[in-house]
Amino acid sequence: MDQPCYKCGQSVEEGVPFCPHCSAPQIRVVVAEPPSQAVLATEPAINIARSEADAGVVLPVAWSAAFRPCMLAALIASILMFAGLYPLISMISVGFLAVVFYRQRWPGSAIKTAAGVRLGALAGLLWFALSAVVGTIFVFLLHKGPEIRGWLLERIDQAKSGTTDPQTLAMLERFKSPEGLEVLMICMLIFFFIASIGFGVLGGALGASLLKRKNRV
Repeated sequence: MDQPCYKCGQSVEEGVPFCPHCSAPQIRVVVAEPPSQAVLATEPAINIARSEADAGVVLPVAWSAAFRPCMLAALIASILMFAGLYPLISMISVGFLAVVFYRQRWPGSAIKTAAGVRLGALAGLLWFALSAVVGTIFVFLLHKGPEIRGWLLERIDQAKSGTTDPQTLAMLERFKSPEGLEVLMICMLIFFFIASIGFGVLGGALGASLLKRKNRV
């Protein structure tokens, strides 16, 4: 069976080592690419993927490891509040500090916003519990009960002076009774419980977002 010569194009009988027209060799050996080249070609992609993974390490929330930084954040935020910091700022700061303290164990890593939210919720819950316990001890040791009762009655009178609705006035008057003051205190505790978790979540989300931007810079 004849085949064309790759050099001159003339017909050459199969098996003939050289072309009778141009003497070009007809036996060619195909050498496969060494595997090292293929490995080298994939190495840059692997290195890029590794560098991206290292730069974007995301810390999951391990609750056993999250309790200590959240408790530390709750302790600091509570101390700052009793030292004069506005409670709302203290609630937000506890979530932010929880993210900061949790992230200190893995410098250079990132915390997703969802993880920051969970850390902020736990820190806010601990802040509420710690503040309630310390506040109760503070009231009993310093005999602040009458002072707090007087403060509540003053606020009720201020609310009464701002309305003329008979039903509202009657409700506020009921709050001035001992039973009404107890209900009012319980309502305030429920409000602070919800607010501490809500603003703690806000602080945790804010901390995760700010620290994530810092890593990108």
